[in-house]
Amino acid sequence: MNTQQKRPKAFLLNGGIGRIISAIPALEKYQEEGNDPNFIVVIEGVCDILKGHPTLDSKTYDMYHKNLFHTKLVNMDIVSPEPYRVHEYFNQKCNIAQAFDVLINNKGIRDLPKPTLVLNKEELIAGKKAIDDTKEKLKKEKVVIIQPFGRAIQQIDGSFVDKTNRSIEFFNLKNIIKKLQEKDFAVMLMAEFGIDFKDAGFPEEVAMPEKVELRQWAAIIKYADHFLGCDSLGQHMAYSLDTPASVVFGATYPENTSYAKSEKFNHIDLGQMTREYDPIRITMDERISRKQEQIMTMTPEIEDYVVAACNGDPIEE
Repeated sequence: MNTQQKRPKAFLLNGGIGRIISAIPALEKYQEEGNDPNFIVVIEGVCDILKGHPTLDSKTYDMYHKNLFHTKLVNMDIVSPEPYRVHEYFNQKCNIAQAFDVLINNKGIRDLPKPTLVLNKEELIAGKKAIDDTKEKLKKEKVVIIQPFGRAIQQIDGSFVDKTNRSIEFFNLKNIIKKLQEKDFAVMLMAEFGIDFKDAGFPEEVAMPEKVELRQWAAIIKYADHFLGCDSLGQHMAYSLDTPASVVFGATYPENTSYAKSEKFNHIDLGQMTREYDPIRITMDERISRKQEQIMTMTPEIEDYVVAACNGDPIEE
């Protein structure tokens, strides 16, 4: 008879915060359906996005937690789920949340609930105040949050470069901001650094909050009238918090990295006819990245389409 005890699992999650948010539904399912009450989650970095979660908060550690290995991990099975290596994922049969679910729960492709993000009263009050203050200052009734750049963005000699080809081109960004302001939107920029718009010729100021922590951005997005972004963190926050969103895709597939069934999401897929799958975290193929350097470039007509999507106007596919 096999008397060996089944060890609890430790799920090690890495990558950007958007990936962490995408893993939440699978972890919730694991807790609901599994027989592993002592499992834990370890974030390979510092991440507080699970603060306040009703079941996962007490089970979540960052990798800098003192004595984590000797007090817990040494007696556990360590699992590092990599959704980009799931067959259905790299063949556009599931999104990243479902790929995490395949790896963590082994139940096949299935519909999942939205990720649970829990914001406390202080965070919610501050988020609403940021939106209300922007509306009052700019004399507008609507605020759109724009996250134009992904995690890989670099500033090189005054230009913006994203080797993953996910970020909105800067000249398109300026045109879209101007057109949104003409539609009577106040525009707030979600970025990791300040951007000089002094020569852009905008009819009014662009709000650019400084030193805003990620959880605070979640609260701001919750109270925004619309979110516009590239394939990055903000869209996952918007989906989790039920904020209407328009997301622009280039080198990545919306089927993989977004939420195709959401009625509140508009997907503007610039790479639909020309994109080649870039197998990141499987192989490194610089040829693909170089080939797709212009994939996020928009014509004036596509800029208008993006603005119409943000404004809730009837749009033609």
